[in-house]
Amino acid sequence: MLRPETRARARALQLLYGWELRQRPPFKHFVHALLSTHPHWRMAVEASEELAGAIVENVEQLDGRIADAVEHWRPGRVGTIERCILRLALHELDTGDVPPKVVITEAVRLAHWFAGSSAPGFVNGVLDGLARREGRL
Repeated sequence: MLRPETRARARALQLLYGWELRQRPPFKHFVHALLSTHPHWRMAVEASEELAGAIVENVEQLDGRIADAVEHWRPGRVGTIERCILRLALHELDTGDVPPKVVITEAVRLAHWFAGSSAPGFVNGVLDGLARREGRL
């Protein structure tokens, strides 16, 4: 059984991914449209909406940090799901509510579940480098 925090991260990731695929509409409108189409998701989405919304509010700043961190990669080459995982993890690193090693472990877990086979190593490398550069590890 998944811990509630892990489940909330997975749902927030799904919200971020859907928002990105819809070309970043206003987040509240996106969630409202999602719930009007799938009302049975309300309980699952409510716990994650706040987390995903906070990431959406800071998406430009988070994307800038990701672009700086991905050595030898053009930011456009980073897959959408990987970028969403990195945004989520960076936000959690910034809030400081979760220990950095746990943030990285959870991000790698999400990459295993939702992304390709090379994504966990990529996500781990980027986040480890960022956390070390920012003095969090």
